Amino acid sequence: MSCAAFSSPVAAYAAAGPKAKAKLFPGKDNYSVSWSTKTVSNGSKTHCMKSWNPINNKKFETLSYLPPLSEESIGKEVDYMIKKGWIPAIEFDEVGYVYRENSRMSNYYDGRYWTLWKLPMFGCTDSSQVLNEIQLCKNTYPNAYIRCLAFDNIKQGQCMSFLIQKPNI
Repeated sequence: MSCAAFSSPVAAYAAAGPKAKAKLFPGKDNYSVSWSTKTVSNGSKTHCMKSWNPINNKKFETLSYLPPLSEESIGKEVDYMIKKGWIPAIEFDEVGYVYRENSRMSNYYDGRYWTLWKLPMFGCTDSSQVLNEIQLCKNTYPNAYIRCLAFDNIKQGQCMSFLIQKPNI
């Protein structure tokens, strides 16, 4: 067989090469665009907020970099889960993050799985049911990390999770 049997035509790009000039904005000179149009801004309502302290602080689930969620915020998140048809569940753990203590082999981590608080709430239709169970879990385990998660029974997997409580240790 000749090597020609394996070759295929390659389309060339007209503006390729070291002398090609690419324009950011067609019809305008790249250098005439002012700096203010190249920066990102959310307008005058932009406020800076310190979101996460990296010193002696572990990274956790989604939304854990924000201040603690209020009951109303947690209720809205649970309402979103229920609206999507997901099944809410509550988990807790003493350590709260993934660590390596018993083995150093690859893909082995301690603390990957948390303890499930009761059963997942199949058939839950109201966020107040979940908020009641969260409060019971907080009262039973005040020094534990608690998170709320959602299971998708169609895709057979966890699709949402966020931290509810970090202990004051």
